[in-house]
Amino acid sequence: MGAVGFSFDPAVIALLLGATTLYVRAVRVLAGRGYEVPLRQQTAWHAGVGLVAVGLLSPIDGLGEELLSAHMAQHLLIADLAAPLLLIGIRTPVYAFLLPRPVLVPLARRTGLRRAFRWLRRPLVAVPAWILILYGWHFSFAFEAALRSPLVHALQHQSFLFGAVLVWWSVIEPRRRRLPGELWKVPYLLGARVSGMFLGMAFILLRTPAYEGFYGRTARDHGLSPLTDQQVAGGMMLGLDLLVMLFCVGFFFYRSAQDDERAGRGERAAAVSG
Repeated sequence: MGAVGFSFDPAVIALLLGATTLYVRAVRVLAGRGYEVPLRQQTAWHAGVGLVAVGLLSPIDGLGEELLSAHMAQHLLIADLAAPLLLIGIRTPVYAFLLPRPVLVPLARRTGLRRAFRWLRRPLVAVPAWILILYGWHFSFAFEAALRSPLVHALQHQSFLFGAVLVWWSVIEPRRRRLPGELWKVPYLLGARVSGMFLGMAFILLRTPAYEGFYGRTARDHGLSPLTDQQVAGGMMLGLDLLVMLFCVGFFFYRSAQDDERAGRGERAAAVSG
């Protein structure tokens, strides 16, 4: 078992510092125009960046080469937790100021790229795309290729984050000032999370380790059998999916009740003024 410490990958550090710098710049530009980005929105962005940093720079990154459970924790931090927080952080009008104008304008003019992204983030497209990404990377040949090659591993992380953004985009709707409590989002999210839960259940129920060629020896170095390590990884997936589902169900029913109350107050005010 090798020593596992913090990673100082310059590419990851540069990416995280760049993302933070762009966000702080956008907040300052908006403040100069008279709009204060809510503190909770800023906190969500920085928390998302922080979770990505924990996943890619903390000892979890090194442990991911020795324990499947650590590798799974890395994926959960990046895709399942960081992605929605980053989308909350760029809610309008921040998203329009996040990139400098010389970069934003050429991107905005790429109508084909914009149409493709709008199509991919549609609920009936985003979930199948996410399932394809999630399950595709967990086939042995793809998963082990990511463990062998840092470049493939980086591609794996990027695709997980991109797939999660596609799923969460329709739920969080970053281009709207206030997140509406539309109840169709509840079954949509339940379907997306349940589809991932089957993979976690498979890790728990399998009687043989899925990636024994990589984790067979290293898991024992940490006092775990490869099968126990795999079951822990599956349990982490199931547990996080359940927590996300419970939170989202509660949130959207609460927000829907708020919206109904606001609409009722508006109707009463209109009736009185009329």
